[in-house]
Amino acid sequence: MTEILSYGFMQRAFVAGIALALFAGVISVFIVLRRVSFLGSGISHAAFGGVAIGFFSGMNPLLTALVYCIGVAFAIEFISAKGRLAEDTAIGIFFSASMAMGVMLIGLSKSYTVDLFGYLFGSILAISMGEAYAAIATAVVIILILIAIIKDLLLITFNEELAVVNGVPVRLIKAIFLVSMAIAIVIGIKIVGVILISALLVIPGAIAKLLTKRFYHMLMISSIASVLSIITGLIISYVYDLAPGGTIVMVLSVLFGAAFLKKILSD
Repeated sequence: MTEILSYGFMQRAFVAGIALALFAGVISVFIVLRRVSFLGSGISHAAFGGVAIGFFSGMNPLLTALVYCIGVAFAIEFISAKGRLAEDTAIGIFFSASMAMGVMLIGLSKSYTVDLFGYLFGSILAISMGEAYAAIATAVVIILILIAIIKDLLLITFNEELAVVNGVPVRLIKAIFLVSMAIAIVIGIKIVGVILISALLVIPGAIAKLLTKRFYHMLMISSIASVLSIITGLIISYVYDLAPGGTIVMVLSVLFGAAFLKKILSD
């Protein structure tokens, strides 16, 4: 472990990865409890369209992905709220359209190959110190915001009608949650890539739900599982020369399998 931490790129990878894991673990609990895992997966894959816009326009792909993800999240919420289409249908449409647009724009772009691979599958070992600091700052801000709205968000999660009756600003709280999810996705793109980020948004919360029914315990377990997957995944990927993003998600998957087995044996 000492040898691994002696390298600057590994230090930055641990810092940025743990920062993402902390607030992704918190968001994951709400994603699982609200049963919007497909929404998280849909937005994360739609981010490919935002990345493609960045490559095509010459802008920062992470910035265009963030704006695009927020737009898609609100569009899905708007369409499903109007009741004309089910949420999963709206997600499927934006998922497909975004991927198709991404393929078209990437095809028109002249310089994308190596960088695009990093955005698809993650490039945590290539993170700069500035990006690591940005990840920490973002994690702190998002966690503080979520703490500030956690009671209202929890009430909306379990009983939205009661939240409306109690005067909770439901639309505002939902908007904050959607923006937080989009930010987690965009930061996660740099860590594990577009294809794998949905795992960090779903699996930690699923693990926590299997192990406890207490909400605050779920937050703790989800965050611990998320951080543990980052640390263990980076160590394993370094020792065995494996892709860090895929290794991190596989560690999460193993943790989920262990939690599921424990649940079965204890029932």
